[in-house]
Amino acid sequence: MEGQLKFLSQYYDVVGVAKDTGELDLVRQREGVRCIDVPMEREIAIGKDIKALGILYRLFKKEKPWMVHANTPKGSLLSMIAAWAARVPRRVYLVTGLRYQGAHGLFRFILKTMERITCAFATNVIPEGQGVLHSLQADHITSKPLKVIHFGNINGKDTRHLSRRQTVADLTSKEYDKVTDEDILQFRTKFRRDLGFKDDDFVFIFIGRIITDKGMVELSHAMKELSKKHPNVKLLLVGTMEKGDAIPDDVHDYFLSDSHVKYVGSQMDVRPYLMAADALVFPSYREGFPNVPMEAMAMDLPSIVTDINGSNEIIRDGLNGKIIEAPLDNKGHHINDFTPALTATMEWFLSHPAEVARMSHNARRMIKERYEQKDVWQALLEYYRSLE
Repeated sequence: MEGQLKFLSQYYDVVGVAKDTGELDLVRQREGVRCIDVPMEREIAIGKDIKALGILYRLFKKEKPWMVHANTPKGSLLSMIAAWAARVPRRVYLVTGLRYQGAHGLFRFILKTMERITCAFATNVIPEGQGVLHSLQADHITSKPLKVIHFGNINGKDTRHLSRRQTVADLTSKEYDKVTDEDILQFRTKFRRDLGFKDDDFVFIFIGRIITDKGMVELSHAMKELSKKHPNVKLLLVGTMEKGDAIPDDVHDYFLSDSHVKYVGSQMDVRPYLMAADALVFPSYREGFPNVPMEAMAMDLPSIVTDINGSNEIIRDGLNGKIIEAPLDNKGHHINDFTPALTATMEWFLSHPAEVARMSHNARRMIKERYEQKDVWQALLEYYRSLE
């Protein structure tokens, strides 16, 4: 959401509401808006959820907003109910992802019910992408009119910031206009060597939570198979290994110990790591409209993604990356093991350097044309104005 609240505050009195995880002061300073701490939990926690609902209701009664705009699943559920009770005129729910996708049985039913309730209490529902829109309709979550803003995504991308030239300028003493192609090449070469990669290594990068739901088991199997035939294949892992939906112990040990994998943990600035890589691999089970492939594309990387919501809107097969089969059906059950397809596609990248270069060339242009941040903000502003 960086920059969006500051932009909107030129036209509206904006108040940011979130659980303070230690970053609200940073957001307050960065965006120049009031921020209010409300202790909302990500997971279901009945007692805490009821308490948060009461806090939100009293907040909305006091502030008397014209609109409450919510994004995350739990925060949206609580705020849409509280805003309805407080008689807020416009209650906008931007659906960034459907958590019931990938869940099973009773838990799936509960999550779908929560989505239906959130949409029922909202006056307007915005799907983040066309895939989310289709799922909301196909799964009978809401009958309200649905409209994707611009081409989708919650905040767009600042392609000036997400560029190799700006990265070099930010991380060296050179001015942006004085950064040359040779400077970029030298920076990339040095950073790769600092990470332990050789010049002829082909580096796949994954960025995100390192959990089962992100396809980490399949990715580990693909890497093991590829490294038998291609000693120069490497995997750069950027992210945190979380306890919820944790990867199996053997996969965890492989990522930390194998010579073909470089694990660097979570990073505040992923741009130099994207520069060090040759392609993004993003075999996630489900997404709303993922940011990582967009950031990779802005940094001139082609991507391998699964055929899921969002990813299959950002990537056009053969043009700026490759799309492999979906891991789950529409009820959250595994269709099949997509490891062979992932392995074959990664190997195709290794053996087709000219095609990879062509897809790299196309990647950044598509982000600039469809997801430039200022264009997404302007489209959101026009949407707000249409509701006045």
